[in-house]
Amino acid sequence: MDSVKPKRTLVEETYNILIDAICSGELPPGERLNQDEIAAKLNVSRQPVNSAISILKANGLVEDTGRRSVVVCSFDSGLFRSIFEYRMVIEPFAVRLAGRNLAVADRQQADKVLRAGDKAFKSGKLSDLLQADMQFHEMIYGWSCNHVIQASMKTNWHHIRRSMAEVLRGPDAVLQIWDEHSEIVDCLFKRDTEKASQVMEHHINGAYEAIAEAISAPEKSS
Repeated sequence: MDSVKPKRTLVEETYNILIDAICSGELPPGERLNQDEIAAKLNVSRQPVNSAISILKANGLVEDTGRRSVVVCSFDSGLFRSIFEYRMVIEPFAVRLAGRNLAVADRQQADKVLRAGDKAFKSGKLSDLLQADMQFHEMIYGWSCNHVIQASMKTNWHHIRRSMAEVLRGPDAVLQIWDEHSEIVDCLFKRDTEKASQVMEHHINGAYEAIAEAISAPEKSS
């Protein structure tokens, strides 16, 4: 029996819609956010829109232009490099912790997450691919049983989602990502934790290289 989930406020709903649009690229870098237009589209007042935009500003996803308008922030290559340098240390470590804590019953959760990834791959829908990727990594963080890892990764996940959207547009990259997800899970349940950790390190490094290339592509073509 599932627990009752608390109802989200209008601000939370508005924020989630806007951040999904930014992370998916529906609202690209430089896009101006018109509060009146957003409020009308979402059928809410300006207040939750303004509050949601304030949270987006605090998270470094939108910025003031100085002309009484707000735009989606450009990709910050330095920020993404810092995040992925952190991930290349933390996520293999999370895998090693997961290997200590993993229970046979966790296989059911793993299979569910991998099926979701396979379904998202077949659909080709970017929002589903991003959600499936997030579920996989959150599963690993949960298995680590380390609350600091879970909290720290959650803080930066919006930026990770935004960058991953650039990579997940390519079907070949998606296939490789999910092959590596499956390999990490298989290694963990075979109790080959060191191999699982190595695959995760390779996985994060490969994602960063693909993201760096995708982010720099517009600059090269301009």
